[in-house]
Amino acid sequence: MEPAAMIRDQLADYLTQHGMSINQFAIRSGINSGTLSRIINGHQPIAMSHLELITAGMGVSEDYFYRMYVDECFSYSAPTWRRLRPFIVRCAELGRTDCIELLVQNLLDNLTYVPMLFEVAEGLFEQGHRAAAALLYENVSASEKYQYSERLALCQYRLFQIALGDDQSTNLRAATLFESYIPRLNEADQLDALKELMHVYYTLQLWNKVNELALEMLRLATIQYDLLSRSKHKELMKIRERPLCFYILYAHLMRSNVYEEYGDYKKALELVPLYSEVDWIHEDNEEVKRTVAQFKEWGKANTYLYRLLDGQVEVLPDYVNYISTQQGEIFTALFYIVKSANMYSWDVDSILERFSDYMPYRIHLNEFGVYSQQIKADQHARFLIEMGVYYLRNTRSEGIRYILEGLESSSKLKNESMIFKCVDLFEQNRHIAGEDEQLQYKILIREVRDANEKKTPIVAGLN
Repeated sequence: MEPAAMIRDQLADYLTQHGMSINQFAIRSGINSGTLSRIINGHQPIAMSHLELITAGMGVSEDYFYRMYVDECFSYSAPTWRRLRPFIVRCAELGRTDCIELLVQNLLDNLTYVPMLFEVAEGLFEQGHRAAAALLYENVSASEKYQYSERLALCQYRLFQIALGDDQSTNLRAATLFESYIPRLNEADQLDALKELMHVYYTLQLWNKVNELALEMLRLATIQYDLLSRSKHKELMKIRERPLCFYILYAHLMRSNVYEEYGDYKKALELVPLYSEVDWIHEDNEEVKRTVAQFKEWGKANTYLYRLLDGQVEVLPDYVNYISTQQGEIFTALFYIVKSANMYSWDVDSILERFSDYMPYRIHLNEFGVYSQQIKADQHARFLIEMGVYYLRNTRSEGIRYILEGLESSSKLKNESMIFKCVDLFEQNRHIAGEDEQLQYKILIREVRDANEKKTPIVAGLN
């Protein structure tokens, strides 16, 4: 069927070709015959609900007329939000971002539509239609009159969230573009934005940035907490995903993690009481109680952990007994046990055997759900590499398998430092690799090289 100038022209041609009257098609489609007559004769614009019934009656795909419908909304009738909004939403659901882009280009000649498009973008974001939402956020941002507006900052926040994935170079670019907008967000969103930004820099091992953002989170959350504690109108505060005290405790936790990554385990241990001993919190609702209990549990686990990383092997049996009762933490604990074993040449074969069901592929999510998917993926790759190092220390061939798996995971993350480490370890131990492993290594290296040739240079200057 060749496209006609207008949807009503195609409908009229269809009726002629099939020898159908308006009444017959009205019965088939479920549209009132009077309404159908007015549509065909150009006396009534086509509503979105009518368009769906027309395409169903004609037996064509639901989005068959979508590009023509954009013209219908602007060229042949006055645009009305009552028709445009459901059309945008349905385009998003069907993946027709081309039609959304065409419509938005026409709409934004009139800036009164900017807040309405932003509201639709927020709804699509919540429903998981990220590509369509991103298109709207980009256009709203470009049309924003005031460069320091909260709406512009929130658009950039959403674009940052949508951009995040397994590609660490992409994540870095997204973080770099977004960071300057954080002060323009409302106070509640600032805290969540800082947390998500910290996660990106954490996976990139930019510890100075993590510490900087943790200190800013601590400053903002402390100010807000003090104001809230003194306020007589607490209901005026924006409802957050988590209680305010969470962000204070989390800032201390992340700073402790930074010192751990620097190898200053004694300093990391000194910070544990700041998030595990919290007598200053006076709220007694269930969410706050749950938050406090979780941080106390993390404080207990990290006390064991930092002592272990500091080389205190006597704490290892207690730590193993502790994690055996904390199923959600076993994977993370095994990573640090193996890391410590590599640092101090310990034998932890019996521990690895005891927890073999958790090795090496499964990533266990803690029930509090704080860490981002990027952090978990990063830690999983690092765990594979540590396992490879552990076995290769004693020239055990299973270490090659772990290094290859670590190389594959690091390649997906585009983490160059981990890729280089895997390559170096494999080359040093190539003599114990089998033929199949040699072939797998060649394939992985070729994939890494191909990806590197296509990669956009990483933004510099963030260390």
